[in-house]
Amino acid sequence: MTDIVAAPAVALRRPRLRLAAWMLILPAAAFLLVLMVYPVGALLALSGMSRDGLHLSLENYVRLFATPVYLRVLGITFKCALWTTILSVLLSYPVAYLIATSADRTKARLTFWVLLPFWTSFLVRAFAWIVLLGRNGVINQLLQALGITDAPATLLYTFSAVMVGMMHALMPLCIVTMTSVMENIDGNLARAALTLGARPGSTFWRIYFPLSMPGVAAGGLLVFITSLGFFITPALLGGPRDIMLTQVIIQQVQELLNWPFAGALSMLLLVSVFVIFAVYDRVFGVSTLAGAPAGTGGREAGPRRGRLLSRAGEAVLAVLGRVTDAAGSLLAPLAGTAANRRRRPVGRWLLAACVVLILVFLGLPAFLMLPMSFTSVGVLDWPPKGFSLEWYRTFWGSTTWLAATTRSFEVGFLTAGLAMLIGTPAAFGIMRGLRRGSGIVLGFLLSPLIVPRIVISIALFYLYARLELVGTTLGLVLGHTILAIPYVVVTVMAVLKTYDQRYDHAAWSLGANRLKCLWHVTLPLLRAGLIAAFLFAFITSFDELTIALFVTGGLSATLPKQMWDSAVLQVNPTLAAASTLLLVIITCAILLASWLGRRDRALHG
Repeated sequence: MTDIVAAPAVALRRPRLRLAAWMLILPAAAFLLVLMVYPVGALLALSGMSRDGLHLSLENYVRLFATPVYLRVLGITFKCALWTTILSVLLSYPVAYLIATSADRTKARLTFWVLLPFWTSFLVRAFAWIVLLGRNGVINQLLQALGITDAPATLLYTFSAVMVGMMHALMPLCIVTMTSVMENIDGNLARAALTLGARPGSTFWRIYFPLSMPGVAAGGLLVFITSLGFFITPALLGGPRDIMLTQVIIQQVQELLNWPFAGALSMLLLVSVFVIFAVYDRVFGVSTLAGAPAGTGGREAGPRRGRLLSRAGEAVLAVLGRVTDAAGSLLAPLAGTAANRRRRPVGRWLLAACVVLILVFLGLPAFLMLPMSFTSVGVLDWPPKGFSLEWYRTFWGSTTWLAATTRSFEVGFLTAGLAMLIGTPAAFGIMRGLRRGSGIVLGFLLSPLIVPRIVISIALFYLYARLELVGTTLGLVLGHTILAIPYVVVTVMAVLKTYDQRYDHAAWSLGANRLKCLWHVTLPLLRAGLIAAFLFAFITSFDELTIALFVTGGLSATLPKQMWDSAVLQVNPTLAAASTLLLVIITCAILLASWLGRRDRALHG
């Protein structure tokens, strides 16, 4: 009799939970619909109009595909994005694998050194590569000192420089994405294979590597899509032959005021992105972008993965496993005794050495700006000449630089607060009450990571011009919040995955209603994760340039915008001082988020 009464109660509770979940998701979804989907749609609609905007026309698309220069630019864009993706995935995989399979303390240290360049400004890193690759830069000096070259080589303003800069900028994103998926792989599967007699190399290639493919695909997807919309690194490191599609879009808007043709170029970029994203979602499911295993987005991925890894692919993996095992046998004497090999296999030592080199590649350029900010001469050169605090005095004595820094802090805190206000409930709704359609909802909330940032920026500029929001703090905060929402949603979802709901059940059993339970139990226990999400949203805004470049309208620049304006005129040591300040702020934020995460795990572990 009790079961008969309980069944209708459960049936009634489920629709209520789904309704409550949708109510939690609605603010974030409405925000993105109004401030991202509508402006982007309006921009794309212009592509079907004549330049005077008076009648429908396909002239923009005819011009796009009939003019060889635009097709050449499109080819350069795809070539650069493809090579950036391939190289980033190859170099990111060892780092992600070591992080995912290490003990907690080692994992925390490695994660910090990945997050630091991940959140360090693209501008800071681009300036560092200018110093590294210049005619009198570090690399040219090293090549001449080793006798490899007699004269400075042309390294800067080339396609190779663009590739190195973009790969350096996007590898941390690839590592973070891969790691989030690899951490969900059950380590017992590999241990079981070893117990049954499989050798380490075969175990990795036949078991772990196929299971990590969703993470590899997710990292590659984000790198490729982000590469398509890049313009900072190509503009600073590339030459006139390395112009990418985003630079042409900016030229059409800022110099030629040809909005319809800019809309056609944006349409071409978006169609390319969505085709790639649709293929990815079909194979792996969008939920893997948030760290979920493949197939949790509402589809069964096992058969697809089986088709992806065909018999030929499995044969290749088997050969790779045998080659790896053979190499391990040849290198085994380097590990010493059998006891030492059991404690730390030689392959693990080689992996660690490889990861250290990759982390040095990621971290060194940003730290290169630190000593250069104390130079006594007026140019960025290596090694720095003398020691002086002149450039810091210039920075702190300039009302322009101080106003930009203050504005960045103001916009950053407002953006983080608004993103938390609408992003946190959405994460709760997806995790706690939403079952059907969760993959679609999550994909929409993560769409600011998918839509090229340059398209969002130009669309917002077009909308703000009509609403008189160009140059306002409100317009900048709303634009930055679009970009911050995905990071808040993903971070809060990750925290909720490890939250023990028995705390809530205990509070309910003691008479607390849902609101009191949320305020007095759930949120205090999730406090560290929520603060981390706030900090990530703050960093996203504080470091953002693309939207600020358009919606500030040349007025009241943020710190990255001011750095960009100064770099266009002249790269001088004041930029190094500003870069150092930016690096210190981001480092403190990451250390605080990491400390809060460790304390939260200690309290509830």
